[in-house]
Amino acid sequence: MLSTIAGVNAHFVFGRRKRLNFASEVSLRRNELSIHTQETYPMSDLKARFEQAVTESKQLPEKPDNMTLLKIYALYKQATAGDVDGKRPGFTDMVGRAKWDAWNELKGKGSEEAMQEYIDLIESLK
Repeated sequence: MLSTIAGVNAHFVFGRRKRLNFASEVSLRRNELSIHTQETYPMSDLKARFEQAVTESKQLPEKPDNMTLLKIYALYKQATAGDVDGKRPGFTDMVGRAKWDAWNELKGKGSEEAMQEYIDLIESLK
């Protein structure tokens, strides 16, 4: 049995400029205490890393396949514009329709989450 005791968010300041954020989950399983942490970044750092990934996406060693390109497009749009709006393009606009569908699949995903997924995807393609 796994019981979550508390969700903890904390940040540590090192010097004047370096700050690390951690999201933690404290769990109890059969009398064993475990703490799971995941480093998070302030929005300004995330935005800078996202912009860097956008630049790097144009310099990948090889062109990604079409499904990956659609994922890159959709994550970029979700990160920068939010949820898709407007009508789905007609069947004669196959490229526009594929882009709209890929973006629509991310509906409800937050901007920060989309930025982080975009960064991770570009890193995996290097």
